[in-house]
Amino acid sequence: MPMLDMPLQELKKYSGSSPKPDDFDEYWARALKEMNEVKAEPEFIKSDFETPYAYCYDLFYRGVKGARIHAKLLIPKKIEGSAPAVLNFHGYTGNCGNWFDKLPFAAAGFVVAALDCRGQGGLSEDVGGIKGNTMEGHIIRGLDGDPDNMLMRNIFLDTAQLAKIIMEMPKVDENRVGVYGVSQGGGLSLACASLEPRIAKVTIQYPFLCDYKRVWEMDLAKDAYKELQSYFRFFDPLHEREDEVFNRLGYIDVQNLVPRIKGQVQMAITLMDNICPPSTQFAAYNKITAPKEANIYPDFGHDFLPGNEDRMFRFLMQL
Repeated sequence: MPMLDMPLQELKKYSGSSPKPDDFDEYWARALKEMNEVKAEPEFIKSDFETPYAYCYDLFYRGVKGARIHAKLLIPKKIEGSAPAVLNFHGYTGNCGNWFDKLPFAAAGFVVAALDCRGQGGLSEDVGGIKGNTMEGHIIRGLDGDPDNMLMRNIFLDTAQLAKIIMEMPKVDENRVGVYGVSQGGGLSLACASLEPRIAKVTIQYPFLCDYKRVWEMDLAKDAYKELQSYFRFFDPLHEREDEVFNRLGYIDVQNLVPRIKGQVQMAITLMDNICPPSTQFAAYNKITAPKEANIYPDFGHDFLPGNEDRMFRFLMQL
């Protein structure tokens, strides 16, 4: 079998290369305290998109640092008792997508919410206000200055705050909420379930935002991870601050968050992925202590995975 990364048996034992900051738990306790003190003030605006079985809304709410965050929201017209819910997170630089791809869950009786990541391709705000580089990329946005201002930290909190808003809706069963996503959406799904332990199910493909140092060591700081290379080239060309930089990135490394997950996890891992290398995916998977299963695609990279969308849907239908 062709091999991009470590042999599979080594991948199954790999525990990551990137560091975890000594004050990691304090960092995220402080972040969650900030999030919980925000008055979200959710606003529901009826969309002109209509279906015979679900109401469609643009949901806006106030996130940390004062940003106005947007998500698409579908609510079944007929709910008996309380409904399950699913949250969807999109790929890097994109947006929450069309209404169309969320309809199967709404038709099955789920409340559905899909987030626009702040500062990416949708309607959510990036309010800025950070010190240092803003040339490109969200991984390195706020890497200099106060780590509490890192943009990806705030996006992680947006996912948890959306989960909290959905769980507090009168018709939603807070114990039957799942998350799903691909690439950045996979990484954000893991982050959301880490920061909101009531998330019951997580199903993802090849998660982004994991094990940044490993990406660098494999010379794959390209494409979605290109900003890592750009940062060093412009701001630390002699790598005099390399340890400091990767330690700082450890705050927003999903592999360091996932031991907090309580719900059941299903992950599709691709062994020929040169965007999110297999070892970075396994770095997160291997640190999950909750019930989990991996579906491994040996011949696939960062692309369409036959059968996996059906598998994800069936998994969430168990909520």
